[in-house]
Amino acid sequence: MIKIALLGFGTVASGVPFLLEENASKIEQAVGGRLEIAKILVKDESEKQRLVEAGHDYHFVTDVAEIMTDQDIAIVVELMGRIEPAKTFISQALAAGKHVVSANKDLIAVHGKELLALADQHQVGFYYEAAVAGGIPILRTLANSLTADKVTRLLGVLNGTSNFMLTKMVDEGWSYEQALATAQELGYAESDPTNDVEGIDAAYKAAILSQFGFGMTVDFETVRHSGISTITPADVTMAQQLGYVIKLVGDVRETASGLSVEVAPTFLPKSHPLASVNGVMNAVFVESIGIGQSMFYGPGAGQKPTAVSVVADLVQLGRAITDGQVISAFNGFAQETHLAQPEDVTNSYYFALSIKDEAGQFFKLAQLFAKENISFQQVLQTEGDGETARVVIVTHEMSLVQLDRVRTQIATADQVTLLNHFKVLGV
Repeated sequence: MIKIALLGFGTVASGVPFLLEENASKIEQAVGGRLEIAKILVKDESEKQRLVEAGHDYHFVTDVAEIMTDQDIAIVVELMGRIEPAKTFISQALAAGKHVVSANKDLIAVHGKELLALADQHQVGFYYEAAVAGGIPILRTLANSLTADKVTRLLGVLNGTSNFMLTKMVDEGWSYEQALATAQELGYAESDPTNDVEGIDAAYKAAILSQFGFGMTVDFETVRHSGISTITPADVTMAQQLGYVIKLVGDVRETASGLSVEVAPTFLPKSHPLASVNGVMNAVFVESIGIGQSMFYGPGAGQKPTAVSVVADLVQLGRAITDGQVISAFNGFAQETHLAQPEDVTNSYYFALSIKDEAGQFFKLAQLFAKENISFQQVLQTEGDGETARVVIVTHEMSLVQLDRVRTQIATADQVTLLNHFKVLGV
């Protein structure tokens, strides 16, 4: 029997005992023994009393030291969320020689390097499959199943809240404000939705994917990210007219100079597999030299899907403990981190602009782009308010350097206003 402790007993944590009970026989065979929840850390005595009265028959404790000093507890499962006190508790567990399982993407993206070094120092495991895409086993797939393959690009719809909102905006013509209000009513979005709608949550996950796909530890601060709050119904309509769907996409890829990691609203061709990922679902699209293209799709959050990934980590650690093996690192692939130079990161882009509706203005606009050696794939002009016209341009591939320069050109130009710009993924 292998004893485990849970830090927190919220939605996801309460799904762990459910799986351990409902799938006991299969899990016991996989582990070579039984996994038993020995102790559960809760916030205070009132929460402990509430859980007991609700019928939960576990050993609840309010002092984390009761777990850290218990020599019989082999694995600690952190499901509290946020940076602190989770970071402190995980550090204490690792230093005490206990293996740790976590779903804490924020913490792992920002402090993962430090915690992994601590785990290595004390020769214990630190596993976190549930930190990216909930129930989709993407990290273990990259670390194990694709060991023989070389990944060249990872594209992901990684945030269920923003994807739900964009689905409503595309399929039902909702405004951003309508979609956000409904997401909050349904509990998909927090009262402060910043992390979801501004791409921060997806950027945490993209940073973690960088480790597993490319062996590079990328500081979260270096991940370029933008969100969906600036997307208008006009942009959604234009995307559909041009044959695209807008999604918030994490993009991790190799370039000549290093790794590019970005999260941004992206025009996806309707034929792309990620374009059909709707609602609160997540997906990771993998490009590699061996398999070519593959996609991993499923629920990115929720009690049972996330708990499945947590218990999968427990099973792997439990099996190694039972067999007396040295615990292997969750991700054994590591190489020196090299970040891409801006001139090597190229994309096509969608620009929506407002220009003075008079002769010669479009020619002046075209000159702004030509000055930066940017050519057009598609150009469309729509009626404005009589004084201005709306012009939509889809460019050929251009670098981040060219993007910054042309935005500066537009910002200083007379009678031209940049309404929006987004990445465009080629077919």
